[in-house]
Amino acid sequence: MAGLPPKITISEVGPRDGLQIEKQPVATATKIALIDKLVATGIDRIEVSAFVHPKVVPQMADAEQVFAGIKRKPGVRYAALVPNTKGAERAIAAGADDLKIGAAASDTFNSLNFRMTSDEGARVMTDIATIAEGTKVKLAGVVGTAFGCPYEGPVSEKKVDDLFRHMVELGCDVIYLADTTGVGNPAQVARTVERLRKRFPKTRVGLHLHNTRGLGLANALAGLENGVTDFESSIGGLGGCPFAPRAVGNISTEDFVHMAHEMKVNTGIDLDALIGVARYAQEALDRPLPGMVMKAGKAGERHETNAPRTKLD
Repeated sequence: MAGLPPKITISEVGPRDGLQIEKQPVATATKIALIDKLVATGIDRIEVSAFVHPKVVPQMADAEQVFAGIKRKPGVRYAALVPNTKGAERAIAAGADDLKIGAAASDTFNSLNFRMTSDEGARVMTDIATIAEGTKVKLAGVVGTAFGCPYEGPVSEKKVDDLFRHMVELGCDVIYLADTTGVGNPAQVARTVERLRKRFPKTRVGLHLHNTRGLGLANALAGLENGVTDFESSIGGLGGCPFAPRAVGNISTEDFVHMAHEMKVNTGIDLDALIGVARYAQEALDRPLPGMVMKAGKAGERHETNAPRTKLD
């Protein structure tokens, strides 16, 4: 397809964003194995965990142990979500390469998620940036509810732009616009990306998309067509924000990689190996995951005429 970038970078967020909403505890050893398997597919950006209070997000209580247990691969950047200065200090001590910082464009959502307003969240990001100064860690930004909020409805473009600008000023090389609850549509994604790329031409605009209403890959395509080369996705379609009603997972990494490869967009990821990891995640969690390619197979596969014909669940 004309106009698409020849290569994109995918940051895998399954071990953090994907697992944080799981109701049953996920063993530390399982998290470590999942991360190592994902990195072995060629993924070179991965969100390992979040340094948050265990009472708020119990699944992330073992963040230090997960960082200590993974097998580091040269060239891969291992990230951590940090909502406050204490989390940043813990993440740096644990050896995180990147600190994911952010705030929602909706005060209501930000208060539920981080227990502070968006403006207070912006000040906390400044404090985190101060802590990161003089270390080897880099900052990556996330503007939450960038396309709308389930509590407030449409969000202010000015609020989105102000948060984005603040993260630029703090030194974030890439800032992801998060459709946190999957309310965005392709036209809206295209408009927002175009606006921010024009206003901040030196900063990479990324997308973090959820598939709540089935528009995740359509929104990703809108991003691709408007020059986005940085995306976040989750293996098997794991995920869903624990602070949002009727939360549904992120776009599936293997489904997105499959789409990209079919359109001749290079990801640097071994799709066959990635499908294997998606199946591993499904088995480890002992429940069906929403990813489709691991069930249906790649579009180019051919079948014998007498192959079983069964409906996918």
